Amino acid sequence: MPSDAASFDDDARYLALKARDARFDGRFFTGVTSTGIYCRPVCAVRTPRRENCRFFALAAQAEAAGFRPCLRCRPELAPQAAPWSVQDASGILVRQALRLLDAPEVWCDADGAPLVAGLAARLGISDRHLRRIFEAALGISPLQYLQTRRLLTAKQLLTDTRLPVTQIALASGFASLRRFNAAFGAHYGLNPTQLRRNGAAPGADKGGQPVHLGYRPPLDAEALLGFFAVRRIQGLEEIDGLALRRTVRLAGAGSKHTGWLEARFDPARAQLLLRSSDGLQPVLAQLIARVRALLDLDADPEAINAVLHPFFPQGDGLRVPGAIDGFELTVRAVLGQQVTVAAARTLAQRLVAQWGEPIATPWPGLDRLFPTPAALAAAGGDALGRLGIVRQRQAAIVALARAVDEGRLALHAGSDVEATTAALRALPGIGDWTAQYIAMRALRWPDAFPSGDVALHKALGVQGARQPARAAAEAAQSWRPWRSYGVIRAWDSL
Repeated sequence: MPSDAASFDDDARYLALKARDARFDGRFFTGVTSTGIYCRPVCAVRTPRRENCRFFALAAQAEAAGFRPCLRCRPELAPQAAPWSVQDASGILVRQALRLLDAPEVWCDADGAPLVAGLAARLGISDRHLRRIFEAALGISPLQYLQTRRLLTAKQLLTDTRLPVTQIALASGFASLRRFNAAFGAHYGLNPTQLRRNGAAPGADKGGQPVHLGYRPPLDAEALLGFFAVRRIQGLEEIDGLALRRTVRLAGAGSKHTGWLEARFDPARAQLLLRSSDGLQPVLAQLIARVRALLDLDADPEAINAVLHPFFPQGDGLRVPGAIDGFELTVRAVLGQQVTVAAARTLAQRLVAQWGEPIATPWPGLDRLFPTPAALAAAGGDALGRLGIVRQRQAAIVALARAVDEGRLALHAGSDVEATTAALRALPGIGDWTAQYIAMRALRWPDAFPSGDVALHKALGVQGARQPARAAAEAAQSWRPWRSYGVIRAWDSL
């Protein structure tokens, strides 16, 4: 079975399965031949006999082999895994394709063919070549991978919410309820309403019953939330213990959706509990993906720590903080250029107070949305200057807002990293430091490296070098392909 998801063999996987080791959750799935079911390594059912186990790197591989997802451990809750260890040309293309297919923003055509052809075009190859390298690397086609992602997303929404089935079908990337029902029945042998009978409690989509999101330990939730806390914009976001709350605006289903979310860590179960408002239910699949990115729930600590632990032995649980909205993060990054975190927070606070829309939430201190690209594009430099924003950053914010508002720039995890960072650097007032910082947090690129960062120079002891950026880049070569995580650990060491 083709696999580059882990460096251990099937006997080691079986030992992890017997131990119900959460560190390997999502790194492999076990198909049990005696039942026709596939499970996560953390499944609480009795461990099957070794001869009845088949191991797969991806849920899509298990489903392509004819296995159905376990209704108890729920494979849809597992963190995603990506083949970051593969460095040859074909492996890099597969990795880029998986990033795109994991982004609900691109789940559009129900039969998948135009989408896959478009995906190949974005990668600069033919759709035939894309299918060939997928088959060689993973043993499945891009469409099989995409179909599994859609169906598992639908399964989670059916179980954890009371959204109408038609709405779930659309949110999961199916163009019609008929096609959704046919795919669900063919893969799982169930009608979607059969799964719902034992699913969510009434009111689950009213912000009461949470959606469960898994992650692989260790995860230092306090450090991650502390990063957000020191950058918190009043009215937009707040931290309460192990919970993060914030307002949200997402585009989807043909319109804009606004509301709030609360994400609360449950370390004992290696889960995040996500609640959200009614207004975000039509884009819940997209919201789940954004929250997973925001809190870096799909990180693979085993692989990352194998590279970085010798350099940062105290940082095994650190994650790269992400973003709910790439435009918001980029504006905040521009405001943070060459000033302290506190000064950047003050400027962002003024921006939100001036152009952020009011919104009602269950928490009195959470009442504003971040300004839209259209609002900041129309604001102009003079209005930004009255908030204390210097001229260079005025031009950067206005140019950025226009590019995003006109659809010339997309800032999310499915965006092409090289093309997007080049487009960012082409904007006035945005240099390599800002582009790499955005690649780390908004584009979710694990090997981004802001070599010009002064704090990074200090942490690496190269601030006195003739060319500190070059010295930092040379010192971090051993961190690849996890330099983004190395940067976070270096900052934390200060």
